[in-house]
Amino acid sequence: MAEQGTTPGGKRGYAGTWPPRAAAPAGGYFPARVGIWKPVVETLRRWAGAEAGAGRLLPWVPVAFGTGIAFYFAAEHEPVLSVAATVAILLCLLALLLRRRSVFPVIAMLAAVAAGFATATWKTARVAHTVLARPMFSVALTGFVEARDIREKTDRFVLRVVSMESPRDMTKLDRVRLSVKKGTAPDVGSFVELKARLLPPLGPQRPGSYDFGRDLYFQGIGASGFVMGAVKTREPPATGGFALRYAAFMQGLRDAIDARIRTTLDGDQRAIATALLTGRRDAISTPVNDAMFISGLGHVLSISGYHMAVVAGVVFFAVRALLALFPALTAGHPIKKWAAAAALVAAAFYLLLSGAEVATQRSFFMTAVVLLAVIVDRRAITFRTLAVAALIVLAIAPEALVHPSFQMSFAATLGLVALVQIGLPNLFASPDHSATARVALWGGRELTMLMLASLVAGLATTPYAAFHFHRVTPYGLLANLAAMPVVSAVVMPAGLLGLVAMPFGFDGVFWAIMGLGIDWMILVTQWVAALPGAVGRMAAFGIGPLIAASAGIILLGLLRTPLRWSGAVLLLVASVWALRVPQPDVLVSGDGRNVAVRGGDGRLHLMHSAKDAFLVKVGVNFRKCRYLLMFLAWCLSAVSLARQRAGVAAR
Repeated sequence: MAEQGTTPGGKRGYAGTWPPRAAAPAGGYFPARVGIWKPVVETLRRWAGAEAGAGRLLPWVPVAFGTGIAFYFAAEHEPVLSVAATVAILLCLLALLLRRRSVFPVIAMLAAVAAGFATATWKTARVAHTVLARPMFSVALTGFVEARDIREKTDRFVLRVVSMESPRDMTKLDRVRLSVKKGTAPDVGSFVELKARLLPPLGPQRPGSYDFGRDLYFQGIGASGFVMGAVKTREPPATGGFALRYAAFMQGLRDAIDARIRTTLDGDQRAIATALLTGRRDAISTPVNDAMFISGLGHVLSISGYHMAVVAGVVFFAVRALLALFPALTAGHPIKKWAAAAALVAAAFYLLLSGAEVATQRSFFMTAVVLLAVIVDRRAITFRTLAVAALIVLAIAPEALVHPSFQMSFAATLGLVALVQIGLPNLFASPDHSATARVALWGGRELTMLMLASLVAGLATTPYAAFHFHRVTPYGLLANLAAMPVVSAVVMPAGLLGLVAMPFGFDGVFWAIMGLGIDWMILVTQWVAALPGAVGRMAAFGIGPLIAASAGIILLGLLRTPLRWSGAVLLLVASVWALRVPQPDVLVSGDGRNVAVRGGDGRLHLMHSAKDAFLVKVGVNFRKCRYLLMFLAWCLSAVSLARQRAGVAAR
């Protein structure tokens, strides 16, 4: 180290250095190394400084918060809530005290990670309940019906258990989910008595696959099963509470809408129309449902940002146009803000009507922030909007982080917001390109925007679709370009007008118009699903490639400087990693009753019983491996016979 001071000659300079600076060789190793790397380091430092500028910290807070939640789910055993909460509070206080120091961003991110970890720990402790460990037969149950699903072949309902009696087990569960014959599910809010066979919640069907039991646990459901015999309605011993009355009211409203749609539409037309308006999508036939997901249009069936944007947008422009008809209101009142308030009310009603799933919550919070920004005269579509929505959703339901709905929804929205803020403002912006301007006049700009939006959203959700559903959609862009304009301009507006006209009895014509648009959508999905190579299957891979792909998407979306291309490198690494993951040669089910062996054709073949229909759907084909299994059975019998003969010879 050299200290700056005054030399004996009176000149200010450096003293105490050894060896002297002039003694260093001109072509020495260290100076050459510094000369090569110094510009690179300075450039990286400049880019990092730009990324850490004012207002750039907030979008990273939900990323850190979600990282803390991910750490919770990766823990080997349940953390201690008091310790997790104390650490989170202390780090938050430390970040508050150091908010004017240079280390504040680091402390703030650590506090967000700790807060996410503590929030997930607290949520698990809050919903803690008994979970069934082994099957129970002929269980007598009484309780209130809290939810009901109308499915294609069977119905399903959730029962809040009041009493539970079993001849061999004294387990007491809070909620159970039961399947019943189609058309026999009891009404929401009713008090029923029944007998059922209960099973433990379904776990992952293969190592690292989706955990269905985790979803049921956070819903407060301790077992699933099916009803044995009739469901009898009884007089309730006490009131079910406000929550149950609200659930019964909303279910009655959904049933009324479905009944009105049923008078005009039937089959998949009626099922898709009901799904778009009420969120109940289990009655869609299997061929159409599979075609929707193979073609890349399955997102239409899940009420998310697109549906919420259409509802809020239609109401906003309709109310504003109606108010604009009155000059007195236009001149002296903020009709734009009034229209935004009306759109916010409509979006809230749509949230409640559709069942408020995770994707719908995220889209509502984003829409609400956008509309509130319009009301207070602020810029609407920003990364901050997405960050606030993500924080609200994760704070309410931290378990949503590991759900495909949350992952795909936020990945697609992040890509679209980045497209709006980085790419779309410059599209057709130059006045010098007269040919481009002419194309824009003929709708080229809107078509290009739709293509870019579909491409970006599809690419952003591909890693999660490949991980959770083991499929990709090669023709997703084509299907979205062909179907989404009709859904946006015909199907959804007609459905909204049908809801408005339903109390007056003039809704039939709107359901018919909605049905025409749905017919076109079904036609597109079936055509695309029948194209060669449309079924893009993807082998299962671990969580590592998914984490790398998620980090790449976040870096590409949130960074502004050329550092963002590090995200593209991560995506490339994740793709190669996922494709090169070694596949198992043998899989054994959790109960040890099913074994799958990889055959000479490279596919897994499963020995199963007739009761393993779901496992077969998730896993492999048995029919092609019958000769292999016969050979294995012959080998086992031969070994057994040899052992018996050896035992006889020994005696």
